[in-house]
Amino acid sequence: MATKVTTKKPLFGNRRSHALNATKMRQNPNLQTYTIDGQKVKLSAREARTMRKAETKTENTEA
Repeated sequence: MATKVTTKKPLFGNRRSHALNATKMRQNPNLQTYTIDGQKVKLSAREARTMRKAETKTENTEA
């Protein structure tokens, strides 16, 4: 089982039609499972992208 690292939660609201009918809706965060240092971790796609960018930035500054 992957450990959940992110604090993101679903977004709740109403879906509105042209007739102004309100239907409950829920948008879930885009959680992905990644393996970091041998451990499975659940991150949002944006957090994973930021981590990848930071990783490549440190590699470029070291060289």
